[in-house]
Amino acid sequence: MSIDYPSRRHALARAVSADAFAFVPGPNLHYYTGLDFHLSERPTVDFYRPVEDDLTIIVPELEQSALESQSDAAWQRFAWNDRDGYVGAFAHATAALGLGGASLGLDDLTMRVFEWLAIQAADPTIQPCGAGRGMLRVRAKKTPDEIAALREAIRITEAALAEVLTQAAPGQSERAIADSLAQALKQGGASSLAFDTIVLTGPQSALPHGHPGDRELGRDELLLIDFGGTWGGYPADITRTVCLGTPPDELARVHDLVLRANRAARDIAGPDVTCDAVDHAARAVIADAGYGERFNHRTGHGLGLEIHELPQIAEGVEDVLEPGMVFTIEPGVYLPGLGGVRIEDDVLVTEDGIEVLTSFPRGLAR
Repeated sequence: MSIDYPSRRHALARAVSADAFAFVPGPNLHYYTGLDFHLSERPTVDFYRPVEDDLTIIVPELEQSALESQSDAAWQRFAWNDRDGYVGAFAHATAALGLGGASLGLDDLTMRVFEWLAIQAADPTIQPCGAGRGMLRVRAKKTPDEIAALREAIRITEAALAEVLTQAAPGQSERAIADSLAQALKQGGASSLAFDTIVLTGPQSALPHGHPGDRELGRDELLLIDFGGTWGGYPADITRTVCLGTPPDELARVHDLVLRANRAARDIAGPDVTCDAVDHAARAVIADAGYGERFNHRTGHGLGLEIHELPQIAEGVEDVLEPGMVFTIEPGVYLPGLGGVRIEDDVLVTEDGIEVLTSFPRGLAR
């Protein structure tokens, strides 16, 4: 994937008013610079000044070689070692950058207190401002290359799900099914699991974020699978709830209800629609059927370098959807002691609506 990192940084400078920005290791550093460092007890801080369009990094000496291996861009470097410590590097870097009295946009959703204290100690006149949400807003609108990576992750994930469900049978444990999904993803070309796979059977499916265990799937029970693989650093996230047999009548009705809620959210989503409106469309279907209290999470979340990012499809979120945003639609109803249903799709906002990127059948029968 060929990425124009300067364009990403310019978009950030337009979105957030600050004299300079400070990134720490994590998704934002990777997105805006291409660098991947481990967030550790040794501070690494990258500064970006929009006017000069330059990059300056405070980095442990032992990590300097990563700059050559990960990027062709030129960084002004202030390296430090364990013997001397990092205090001097922060003082020299902030002085060289002329940050005295400047506004500094912080990656405040990732930066730790000790990193900010080091900056502040180097120059107490620096004026901090929270830029983390602005960084996420820029990331929310995906480029064609990012969308292509998401499509491939979804293709691999759906192929793995089809393979495993073909082999699923009563008597298999949740853990065994989860292991089969992981193996199928790996064989299909996924680089990793997008998150810890959720496989739940019978009454356990009433736990929205339960963990697969030794419980075995019984005939006429629900099987809920929520999983995804990554490709090119981008994840898929899909949930299907199926039954190998004949489910209890109430759970069959609930499955139909959740499917209608999923469809209602898909029908209303599009550019200039608020996140709250999409959430309400799904939630109203479930509430009108008397199960409102059993839908106890948001309707969806953004997908990107992180499995959960903007936009947040939740009650009270008035952010407006824009073309290029990718997010999940995943209403659910959970009945303790009986079972739960969740149906999750990944969608892309287009100029005139949405494109549903996931195509795996949503039916209950298998």
